[in-house]
Amino acid sequence: MVRALLRLILIVIVLVAAGAFFFGYRWGDNGPAVRDRAIGTSGDNPVDASRARETGAEIGERVAVGAAAAEKAVSDASLTTKIKSKMALDDTVDALGIDVDTKDGVVTLNGRVSNDSERLRALALARETAGVHGVIDRLVLTH
Repeated sequence: MVRALLRLILIVIVLVAAGAFFFGYRWGDNGPAVRDRAIGTSGDNPVDASRARETGAEIGERVAVGAAAAEKAVSDASLTTKIKSKMALDDTVDALGIDVDTKDGVVTLNGRVSNDSERLRALALARETAGVHGVIDRLVLTH
């Protein structure tokens, strides 16, 4: 009964998080930001077009690097969530006793398992998840 309730709570949390992510909901947002009005400029200072292009290219490169890093972080978090959800829904694995960390598609499982079949099942759940490139086993058997 408790396990089924935990599964239900986990599924609701994952669905709410996914919905918030996809609909762009911002936690604690107090409405639109107030923007300053545009300030007009005048004068005889010509714009250096080559410098403007260089600055624009630098900014574009920084945005691309930041977007790639954000995409990788979201991808790793998504893998971790998928694996933890699979473990929570599996009756042979104690998901609360296993910590799942993901970096660049490589999953590390830390924690304690009660027997070798639980360890093998946890490893299999991680390995069969789409997007996982490797699994590091740091699970410890408790006797």
